[in-house]
Amino acid sequence: MARRSAELFTIACPCCEAELQIDPETHAVISHKEHKRPSSVGDLETAVSRLKGEAQRREDAFQKSLAQQKDHQKVLDRKFDELLRQAKENPDEAPPKRDIDFD
Repeated sequence: MARRSAELFTIACPCCEAELQIDPETHAVISHKEHKRPSSVGDLETAVSRLKGEAQRREDAFQKSLAQQKDHQKVLDRKFDELLRQAKENPDEAPPKRDIDFD
């Protein structure tokens, strides 16, 4: 049986931008060429300085989150005290509807 020489299709992968060569008869990938990406870091010193700055940014984000959590409890306590005060002032008023009450 003589093998037909079919032209391969060349397609660029939309995800990784690799170049794929596909056989139209078998629908198989015959060969591929990986896309060469330029180096994101041109200088080793810049990479090291960037890494040193990352630790400080993480620490700042953690401290900010910690402060928000401490303030969050104060806000909830304040809201509870205000609603309790309103409930004591108007004992005949019906409690507010909850989401579950609407079903």
